[in-house]
Amino acid sequence: MAGIKRKGAFDAKSKAGNSQKKQKKDEKRPKTSKPIQPLETETDSEPIMESDTTSQSGDDDGVSWPSDDEGEDGDELGGVSEEDNEDGGIKTAAEAANEAQPKTKNTPTNGQSTGSSKEAHAKQKAEKQERRAAKPNADSIARSKKLWERLRRKSHVPKDERKTLVTELFEIITGRVKDFVFKHDSVRVIQTALKYANVDQRKMIAKELKGEYKTLAESKYAKFLIGKMLVHGDEETRDLVLPEFYGHVRRMMKHPEASWILDDIYRGIATPSQKATLLREWYGAEYALFKSNGKGPVSADLKELLAETPEKRTPIMRSLLDLINLLVQKKTTGFTMLHDAMLQYFLNVQLGSEEMTEFIELLKSDEEGDLLKNLAFTKSGACLVCLALAYGNAKDRKQIFRTYKETMQTLAYDVHGHQVLLAVYDVVDDTVLVSKSVFPELVGKDPKSESQQQDLLAAATHLNARIPLLYLFCSKSKAILSNEDLKLLDEIHRIRTTTSKKDPEQRRKELVASLSPALLSLIASHAKDLVSTSFGCQFITEVLLGALDGRESALNAIAALTDGDKETRDPLNQPAAGRMLKTLVQGGRFNPATKAVDPVDPPLGFHNILYKAIEDDIVTWAIGNNSFVIVGLLEAPGFSKAEELKKILSKKDCKQRLVEAAVSSENGPSEKKGKKAKGRKPGEKTSAGNKGTQLLLKKLDSR
Repeated sequence: MAGIKRKGAFDAKSKAGNSQKKQKKDEKRPKTSKPIQPLETETDSEPIMESDTTSQSGDDDGVSWPSDDEGEDGDELGGVSEEDNEDGGIKTAAEAANEAQPKTKNTPTNGQSTGSSKEAHAKQKAEKQERRAAKPNADSIARSKKLWERLRRKSHVPKDERKTLVTELFEIITGRVKDFVFKHDSVRVIQTALKYANVDQRKMIAKELKGEYKTLAESKYAKFLIGKMLVHGDEETRDLVLPEFYGHVRRMMKHPEASWILDDIYRGIATPSQKATLLREWYGAEYALFKSNGKGPVSADLKELLAETPEKRTPIMRSLLDLINLLVQKKTTGFTMLHDAMLQYFLNVQLGSEEMTEFIELLKSDEEGDLLKNLAFTKSGACLVCLALAYGNAKDRKQIFRTYKETMQTLAYDVHGHQVLLAVYDVVDDTVLVSKSVFPELVGKDPKSESQQQDLLAAATHLNARIPLLYLFCSKSKAILSNEDLKLLDEIHRIRTTTSKKDPEQRRKELVASLSPALLSLIASHAKDLVSTSFGCQFITEVLLGALDGRESALNAIAALTDGDKETRDPLNQPAAGRMLKTLVQGGRFNPATKAVDPVDPPLGFHNILYKAIEDDIVTWAIGNNSFVIVGLLEAPGFSKAEELKKILSKKDCKQRLVEAAVSSENGPSEKKGKKAKGRKPGEKTSAGNKGTQLLLKKLDSR
């Protein structure tokens, strides 16, 4: 280590050597009698004003750059046209040297006086106006811009004045629409004209632009005109625009501007036949040139096409995968058409093949996870993610669903995204990982805090967000799942028999045990809020029937609503609350196949809790809106007070009230909400009677 010297270290010997070299260099330098003085000028004693020598923009040649909102064409982008720079922007060595010299107040630049910056601005503005006036349709465009400035202020323009302005605007643009649409400022005029135009005027614009729609779609600004035209237009306009895209789909999907407008049209405006025609072009050049064989409607189902021409499978699959891979690499993964194409590819790969393995790797290849996140929010994309979870191995599943970290709640509220969460519940064997990754985002890390309980209450009564909360408690119930959900879940359950090792019922119970405490706590603390809505009543029913333990406080909170004031009891008189109470009293769900109730295990025991709460008002319940709840008490298995209840209802005075309610009722359950018998006045009794009371009398008479 003795031979290695630390960086920057030095010794006395090297320092002395450096001093000797410096002394010799100083001896060779010529000596002068006095230091050289700088040249003096007449303005040495006065400060030099910067504004006298340079423009406000800081340029030495006195030229100020145009602002972002001035001029047209290229001027708005902050650039300078060739006419602004007459010298071509190239400086000679002499000019560069001249500019490098210090400038005094009256020193000319390049032999000419620059004048003040104000004069330079005025001169530049005048030149700009001359250039603008020399362009075609300058006066028409200028006038149309003034009309647009007035029209776009929607709340400040009276209806009559707007009508006059629109009439004048169409007088200007009729026959010259193409001259306006390829400039970012004047295309706004056409968009405003479309907004306030009538049907004939909109069709006039659409017909004038015929043959230019593909070019418009590739324009940075004019592409929005197509969208507005289709939104405000009719079927004739749509059928005029879309055919111009046929044969160019692959190229347009690669274009940074055209791809977005094409996908917007595909997603929201095109008919099923037009969608199929656009998607078929992903399968190769043949499908771009030859639209259909004319036999039946156009179909983009790749399975059908491969069944007709199995020899073309290799080139079709290669063409499809190449375009998919290109868009994924370009990070343009939000297109609905891309998601449809990816699903078609995945549905036609061979199970367990190298194609499937590579495609799943493609889904996981995006480090930011944008691809998987975008897929989850479209119909085809969510289906693709669910199938990938089902077919993948344990490592693939964990990597895929971990991508959705911090987006679980967003998935739950989405009409398609919630399907991904259901697939995670059904196929991921590591229930501890699912509980720690998914549930804290759905119910909150501290479920007992009021803010998080309010969020959970909103989710419990939301059409989509309630599904991931209830699915584990009621499985494939048609009450909460759509036909689309049920069809996808059937496919997932079929696949998991060969790809999952854990027993499905064991997996479900483990997840229920982790999720139920937060939901039961919500019911116990916000029972009144939940009972006030039909979704809330359904939420209470499914959670209490599906939970395994810890239900006592929630059941007592439901029963306590019967002891409150009139405002507290009112929600219980709603039909949804009556159905909820009857189901809880019977202790299970009604099975249509067996025409009987399937009791839950362990038993719920709500019949004893509710009877104790309403014992003093049992007759009022028997003749009121919740008469079916009393019927449920008599039918409930294991209800210890059944004979006592029958004795109370069989008393002479009580039975007389039951008979009267059975014959006629003001607000019985036989009368549907919002409807009344024809010709009946408000408050007048109907002859239909209380159906629940009628059934109750039959049970009492059959003793």
